[in-house]
Amino acid sequence: MADHGSAEPGSAVVPRDIPVDAPGTAVVPTDAIENPGFPPYRPRVSDVDPKKERQNERRVAWFFWASIIGSVFAIVAYFVFPIDADDPGSVRVNNAFLGLGMALALFGIGFGAVHWSKSLMDGHDLVEDRNAGHPPEEKYEKRAGAAAVFTAGNKESGFTRRKLIRNSLIGALVVFPLPAVVLFRDLAPAEDPVTLLKHTLWKKGTRLARDPDGTPIRAADVTLGSVFHVIPEGLEDLEHGKLEEKAKAAVLLMRLKPEDLEISEDRKDWNYQGIVAYSKICTHVGCPVALYEQQTHHLLCPCHQSQFDITKEAKVIFGPAKRPLPQLPITIDDEGYLIAQSDFTEPVGPSFWERSL
Repeated sequence: MADHGSAEPGSAVVPRDIPVDAPGTAVVPTDAIENPGFPPYRPRVSDVDPKKERQNERRVAWFFWASIIGSVFAIVAYFVFPIDADDPGSVRVNNAFLGLGMALALFGIGFGAVHWSKSLMDGHDLVEDRNAGHPPEEKYEKRAGAAAVFTAGNKESGFTRRKLIRNSLIGALVVFPLPAVVLFRDLAPAEDPVTLLKHTLWKKGTRLARDPDGTPIRAADVTLGSVFHVIPEGLEDLEHGKLEEKAKAAVLLMRLKPEDLEISEDRKDWNYQGIVAYSKICTHVGCPVALYEQQTHHLLCPCHQSQFDITKEAKVIFGPAKRPLPQLPITIDDEGYLIAQSDFTEPVGPSFWERSL
């Protein structure tokens, strides 16, 4: 076996005399790559041919004009193809034409800007040295440099010189957000939402009808202990907003012994021979109050277990609800059908900020 400490031929290790305290030596590469710089500038056709330059300028302007046309088309399509609540297909048609117009408006600006930069703006390459920062005393030089950059950019782009492009671009940028303005404006309801919440389809003379068939109810049909789910007569004939109106106007109709009712002075004529009608919409969060206990005359909301005592004008006796169910004043007409004396005297459903009795 070879001696690791010898310098004889065939040894595994050849010792070298290297001083322990020898200083490090920098290695200078000999194959450094020289910076070739930018390739020579090749003039474009529009740089040497004024006719081609004008053609490209018109193309850019046409892109911006197409953007204006797309924005106007989106606005027109929004009104020409309105959304019908009863026709799901109208939503697809409206979205298709509205999206087509907005896409044309967006891509028109994008294509115009790209074509402008590729065919008309200065194509020379520029180099800017990286600087970690300037001392405070050089702030005026920085301002002058920034002004020079804007001046050079204006000159290279020809923004002030090419009036056709400038005016069409300004027009496209001004018209582009208008479809969004129209959409956001139309998000507001046509009527005051507070007014809509305060009023329902019930009015003087409206017959109480069974839900869901809509047949009117006679007073003689309502027996002790019975419960009717009631809607206003004519609700099914509505063309628009049927579900919204039903959500506000749904009523529970019950008959109790007149002597079991504790009625305040101003509500003495709101029932007919012990028949009372109360809103079906819970005053907590708007769940349907559909469970009636015949023995206790309590209405129970199954969502959060609020309970209302019908004998005490639907007063809250348990649960998170904070106010009684609104009562619908009722009477009968000449044919013996139950009718409403008026609308509810207070808003139905959960409370809201603008609510006032």
